[in-house]
Amino acid sequence: MIGILVVSHEPLGTALVHCTRHVYGRLPPQLAALDVIPDEDPDAALSAARELLARINDGSGALVLTDAYGATPSRVAVGLAVPGRVRVLAGVNLPMLLKAISNRRMSVDALCELLVDSARKAIRPADREPDAEG
Repeated sequence: MIGILVVSHEPLGTALVHCTRHVYGRLPPQLAALDVIPDEDPDAALSAARELLARINDGSGALVLTDAYGATPSRVAVGLAVPGRVRVLAGVNLPMLLKAISNRRMSVDALCELLVDSARKAIRPADREPDAEG
């Protein structure tokens, strides 16, 4: 099963992981968060991220979700990428994380594509009925 690591600005990753407990009634396995604190040494954060990734990856691959593309947590996350084994996806939010957890028995590349496609369709007005196109 694909491991999932959220690398984000403090306290977002931990908060998202806690939300999964609310949704599933327990903490899903092979899920972790690394909250990057202000002014943290990026090398120290990368080292901590590698340790967490090693704990949650059973050999099936891993998905690293990060918040703001180009920011320090994103750069740390990109340092974990391994083609075909560890993918990094920016723009993490709760729906993305829940979809990742629910679909992590597929390949890491297929999961990443599913999440990107789903994210493109997920942002919409919530205060009115959807039109015929969805």
